[in-house]
Amino acid sequence: MTSWQNNRVARDARIAAGAALARGKVVEARDATRLLEAVLRSGDRVCLEGDNQKQADLLSRALLAVDRSKVNDLHMVQSGVVLPEHLDLFDRGVAKKLDYAYSGPQSARIARMLFGGKIELGAVHTYLELFARYFIDLTPHVALIAAASADREGNLYTGPNTEDTPTVVEATAFKDGVVIAQVNEIVDQVPRVDIPADRVHFIVKSDKPFFVEPLFTRDPAAITEGQILTAMLAIKGVYAPYGVQRLNHGIGFSTAAIELLLPTYGERLGLKGRIATHFALNPHPALIPAIESGWVRQIHSFGSEVGMDDYIRARSDVYFTGPDGSLRSNRAFCQTAGLYACDMFIGSTLQIDLQGNSSTVTASRIAGFGGAPNMGADARGRRHPSEPWLKAGAEADPDGSALMRRGRKLVVQIGETFGDKNVPLFVEKLDAIELAEKLKLDLAPVMIYGDDVTHIVTEEGVANLLLCRTALEREQAIRGVAGYTDVGRRRDHAMVARLRECGVICRPEDLGINPLDADRSLLAARSIRDLVRWSGGLYAPPSKFRNW
Repeated sequence: MTSWQNNRVARDARIAAGAALARGKVVEARDATRLLEAVLRSGDRVCLEGDNQKQADLLSRALLAVDRSKVNDLHMVQSGVVLPEHLDLFDRGVAKKLDYAYSGPQSARIARMLFGGKIELGAVHTYLELFARYFIDLTPHVALIAAASADREGNLYTGPNTEDTPTVVEATAFKDGVVIAQVNEIVDQVPRVDIPADRVHFIVKSDKPFFVEPLFTRDPAAITEGQILTAMLAIKGVYAPYGVQRLNHGIGFSTAAIELLLPTYGERLGLKGRIATHFALNPHPALIPAIESGWVRQIHSFGSEVGMDDYIRARSDVYFTGPDGSLRSNRAFCQTAGLYACDMFIGSTLQIDLQGNSSTVTASRIAGFGGAPNMGADARGRRHPSEPWLKAGAEADPDGSALMRRGRKLVVQIGETFGDKNVPLFVEKLDAIELAEKLKLDLAPVMIYGDDVTHIVTEEGVANLLLCRTALEREQAIRGVAGYTDVGRRRDHAMVARLRECGVICRPEDLGINPLDADRSLLAARSIRDLVRWSGGLYAPPSKFRNW
């Protein structure tokens, strides 16, 4: 007779083994490693948060300390490889295989370990792609998560940094997996129930709050005049003509410059209310002046940002907040919003090739993708119209039937032609291809494919790739804004001139922009301290950003 309850029986056996160390659902921090040894089985799929920002750091250390004779060869399925311990697991042999999305702080080390054969790579995913696979073929046997607080029944309050937690718990708990949460404190009643107790099997109280990376804070003092110029070009050359109101900004100083120019340069252009009103975005401190100036109407967030809690609580008209006043973030929902509900993504990258393919992989660093491929993808399932979407679609296909012509999402790559240490942004061949060849991957880790990229903005101007009709035109439009890089110097000058005449390439002077006007005095805030003043003292920046 066939049994249809094998997974549930196995789960109950794991819980019974862990219960010997628990009082109710609560396990002491000193017993966390023993708990994991009791619950885990060698070869398990384990989801460890490992998010973009918050980290279940106590559980990471506890997992690293397990007896390898009891637990080994784990398959880690986690969105963020952020802490050193995440890779130490592979050095020790506790873990063997990895499927992930983002590894910014560990990008150099993960590259070395992949090349050295220390990690068996499943795939590098986008966030939404990895979350989807949690429900299909990468469902965790055990989830190790982080929350702000819990009551003794196991109800969790995740606080402002909810991030991935609901998605991870949903996939694990409803497919007979075990959920273990580290919490900052155990309370009589949680401020709000973010994860119900019946989905949580064990709670470990940490001796200190879980680690959160201030990933989205950019000090205005570090914004250069070159970045201000590209921001001016983006606002006047892309935001304004398309009337982009719903959008996502990638991380970086170029987009921070745009945010700080909205109340000044944008105001001067009369764009308030016409652009940049609705965002899928983490709470960027650089956006505070635009919020205070009445530009921004609504923001839904993937996660929170260190120091922004009080400001968000006081600005519930703008942010999504719970009855306790704190931010309710959700990475899966916000990624979906960025994919389907936003008309534009604008962000930076490390390399762009002649077809417009964009990658953050270099010969020595594998940073992963995070959410950029979702934000920077033209969602072919979209069906609702908007003016920017329809206009971009008409530019891409001017001869198509208006009623049958698909719109296009604006996907903008912005940056200076030479980056840190004078490394060129534009290349003939992406390092991602060399990486794929070395690791024998089936697919090169390209962040945004060229056929999704609609515009490239550099200090040289704006290249509107939607207007290109041939591969050669596209290549020359890219070369035309590549400056004095090798790619730029190999341009066909006559063809680039023709592309400029027909509006494919717009130089600063074509947009009425004098590069000499790109001055730091245009920034609404020129320091972190200015951002605190704009917030009325509500923004409390991390100590590493304070110089007063």
